[in-house]
Amino acid sequence: MIPRIQKRGQRTLGLLYYLYGPGKYEEHIDPHLVASWDNNAPDPGRDESATLKQLQQLLDQPLANIDEAERPKKHVWHLSVRNAAEDRILSDEEWGDVARRMVAAAGIDDPDQGAGCRWAAVRHADDHIHIVATLVREDGYKPDLDHDAARVQAQARVLEMELGLRRLNKGDGTAAQRPTSAERHKAERQGRQRTAREELRETVRRAVAGATSEEEFFERLAAAGLLIRKRAAPSGDLLGYKVALPDDRNAQDEPVFYPGARLAPDLSLPRIRERWSADNHAPDTAPRQPAPGGPASARRRTASAAWEAVLVVEHSDDAVAAAYIAAAGEVLDALAKTSAAHTRRELREAAWAFERASRSHVRAERGYDRALRQAARDLVHSGPALGRGEDGATTAMAIDMLFFLITAAIHWHAKKGHAQQAAAARQAAEHLRAAYQAAAAQPLGALYQRGRRLNRPLRQRQTAVLREALPELAEQILTEPGWYALAATLADAESAGHDPAGLLTEAAGRRELNSAESVSDVLVWRLRRAAGLPADTTDMALGDHPADRGTHRAKRSEQGRSGSRSRRQ
Repeated sequence: MIPRIQKRGQRTLGLLYYLYGPGKYEEHIDPHLVASWDNNAPDPGRDESATLKQLQQLLDQPLANIDEAERPKKHVWHLSVRNAAEDRILSDEEWGDVARRMVAAAGIDDPDQGAGCRWAAVRHADDHIHIVATLVREDGYKPDLDHDAARVQAQARVLEMELGLRRLNKGDGTAAQRPTSAERHKAERQGRQRTAREELRETVRRAVAGATSEEEFFERLAAAGLLIRKRAAPSGDLLGYKVALPDDRNAQDEPVFYPGARLAPDLSLPRIRERWSADNHAPDTAPRQPAPGGPASARRRTASAAWEAVLVVEHSDDAVAAAYIAAAGEVLDALAKTSAAHTRRELREAAWAFERASRSHVRAERGYDRALRQAARDLVHSGPALGRGEDGATTAMAIDMLFFLITAAIHWHAKKGHAQQAAAARQAAEHLRAAYQAAAAQPLGALYQRGRRLNRPLRQRQTAVLREALPELAEQILTEPGWYALAATLADAESAGHDPAGLLTEAAGRRELNSAESVSDVLVWRLRRAAGLPADTTDMALGDHPADRGTHRAKRSEQGRSGSRSRRQ
């Protein structure tokens, strides 16, 4: 149940005309009253003798009890209460009770006091009602509406339980401003999947990801095609900015600009500057130039940074953990921006969902998150990935590591009671899981085939290594399809001079293996990252890896013995 207090107005009659009218898209059906201040107000929807003017005059009558100078300039209070699409349809009686509970919670009308404001609740659809009230009480006093939004939200949570409706998570005031109904209808008319406000929020977040200066930030905004207005003080110092989509215009054919703070609380210019100033005072003072290499190298560095960040989120102070979680949002934005076609949609949805999880009332201590922000920067500057070969495989590696970082963020938010953030992070994790499956299918398939071709003695040796290093998980892993890919990876690591048992022990030392769908998949990427092994072996013929030489020698030996038997025969 979503209660939303609309902007206060001056014309009760104008609002009533809209509520009882057909709606902008003929969406209003059978408008009628379900409740009112005295349960006896005229209903122009069901009573042919009642008029909208009569209802307006009765609602506004308390205004006559006070001097004109004392009357509020905007006396019309308007609350909409909407249920989720999957909720059952409430009866008029149930909606009437909802309306009475809401006005009491807000401070509009309290039956115990007997001198509340006049109000009426109109229903013109199955899933919601509108409550209109006059902000002067019967006794001439004005109601106390401090924190009315928080109070109606709390009442909604209670009503959800009582009425068996979908239970929403309690907010904490850190969410981005939702699009208005007018913005949503405009997007529908223009054929947009998202409103202009939402498109701008996503574009600005991508521009911020890994940026280190105002100049770079505004260059990225311009390159993305946004219109930009900057607000400067008389001294010339920049105070803020606004952005607009070129094709989003008002009735006067002027671009509709949104300040950064109206897109999201952390997108105001002062909040963005906190990231840059913290970088300059970070514990690591190394230069923040983009690291050399292409998309594959950037994704490897991202995987390493995410791997290290998991422990920080789990064990560091809250302020540092909050900074790492916020920086994880930048990495997701950058990865979505540079992703290949077959992973782009899910990565974009993951970044979009995690945006809500990147903010809370725990103030982030920026600077310690520099490695993650550097990873975001490297992703942006490395350019888009092709989605195949080494950069496709390292994309799977990066997504795998980010999945566990996002899982750590879920646990952190849950411990802090951040219900909305934890839910958003869970949603992001599901999209990451889908993106991983798309990215990992080809490289893991190639490793699987290489593992199947390993000779029996070599595979038996890797089985022994697995049982030695991970006795509790070994039998589970051996039954997974990914075991062959892990066996090939262990053989590669051994051929490269590493201790496979030691690598396995270290890779499994981080928690969160239990939440993995395939433990062997997770270990493959962790081992290949830690050992510096190629992530992709798709184009490698049998024998290209040192680990395959034993297989070839065994085959040649067997062929030689067969040939000798043939000649003797």
